[in-house]
Amino acid sequence: MRFLPDFARKLTLFALCLMLSPPLLALDEQLLEGLAARELGPAAVSGRITAIDAVHEDPNHVVIGTASGGVWRSRNGGLTWEPLFDDQPVHSIGAVAINQANTDVIWVGTGEGNVRNSTSIGGGMFKSIDGGRSWKAVGLERTERISRIALHPKDPDIVYAAALGTLWGENEVRGIYKTTGGGETWTRILYSDTRSGGTDIKIDPFNPEKLYASLWEHRRWPYHFKSGGPGSGVYISWDGGATWQRKTEEDGLPSGELGRITFAPSPAQHGRVYALAEAGKSAMLRSDDGGESWIRTNEDYDIAIRPFYYTGLAADPENPNRVYNIFNRLSVSIDGGKTFELNKVVNCCAAGNFIHIDNHALWINPTDSKHLILGNDGGIAISRDRGETWRFVRNLPLSQFYHIRVDDDQPYNIYGGLQDNGSWRGPAEIWRRVGIQNLDWIEVGFGDGFDTLPFPDNPRAGYAMSQGGNLSRYDLVTGHN
Repeated sequence: MRFLPDFARKLTLFALCLMLSPPLLALDEQLLEGLAARELGPAAVSGRITAIDAVHEDPNHVVIGTASGGVWRSRNGGLTWEPLFDDQPVHSIGAVAINQANTDVIWVGTGEGNVRNSTSIGGGMFKSIDGGRSWKAVGLERTERISRIALHPKDPDIVYAAALGTLWGENEVRGIYKTTGGGETWTRILYSDTRSGGTDIKIDPFNPEKLYASLWEHRRWPYHFKSGGPGSGVYISWDGGATWQRKTEEDGLPSGELGRITFAPSPAQHGRVYALAEAGKSAMLRSDDGGESWIRTNEDYDIAIRPFYYTGLAADPENPNRVYNIFNRLSVSIDGGKTFELNKVVNCCAAGNFIHIDNHALWINPTDSKHLILGNDGGIAISRDRGETWRFVRNLPLSQFYHIRVDDDQPYNIYGGLQDNGSWRGPAEIWRRVGIQNLDWIEVGFGDGFDTLPFPDNPRAGYAMSQGGNLSRYDLVTGHN
């Protein structure tokens, strides 16, 4: 503890300098004009992906949305990426959708729909008509979070948006919205109350006037989260959202109050729809009559883990019995949702070529169901053999830093704790022509990294914090942690 007085002494001296030097508080902008940011790393991992879409006729053309890094595009199957949303006022993305009839038209719903306590708010719906070179805000600014977008397959002016709404309080601007004018105006077509927002909206692949929608009652406090309530529910419309029918326990849904619910209509079989419902006893559901009735195919305790953070389903476009459960580890069922097998490559902590856990989005190529693109807390993973092997895309600079610290070494080192990607230490500069490389960064902590405290008299050792109140001590010389 002998470093505390020294730290306090330095802090006091710094405060005195500020008080005695008022000009420092108003730096001339001209002094800063020549400064430019430089990327230091680490590049060992990317960051949280929230939404994925791709061009059906050119599946190497991929657009992704991220938790706090905006919208990115790749035209070569993920080898290189370009940012599309850097000039916009918000960078938290909940949904992306490409108009397949005119792929220059891209819709983006801002505000992440996975409502952990560190999510950021959005600013409504955005639309590009030139392939992402420019954007126009097209409404729903006060919704804070857009969790899903559904595009009418025949009329490009008809768009549906699931507006989740505020996380820390009640608000009126939430529910399911529809535009028939390409975003010029929006009409709320489904609403429950000020505590419940739209979490999913899907269009039936065989009838574009038939909709599957869910509302979710939720609320977060600093040390408490409530998921579920009377405002949550499953709704079906046969007339483009003009009227709705609410499904209940009598139709086969779980008993009691529901929480977050998601759908996956099967493009391979008319009338087949999958749903995952959070409840007192969460369940995988299947309907073979277009949602009129439901059966609970799986009620295992781990069918819905932390549903507030990851709840997603994806139906195979070629096999009506294959459905993917997108949660902390990707799992797949080949018997119509009765049993699920975890993908062995998508893991957490084992050595080898494993893909990051905590998954949020899965895109399946509609013309080749072996081609999968998975988005998780670590970035993008791409498979061409239905998940047997994966290529982990690490070249997206999306890491979410919770905390940054520097030490007093010469040259000094930078420490940062990343969301679900550990705590890292890297140099501010290095005496090599090639500059700072990824090999210069060292992981000093695990999990959801936060603050790192290097010892003042020995920057090769220190403490690293992580989620759950964990504290670890590391030593870069001995390798102990």
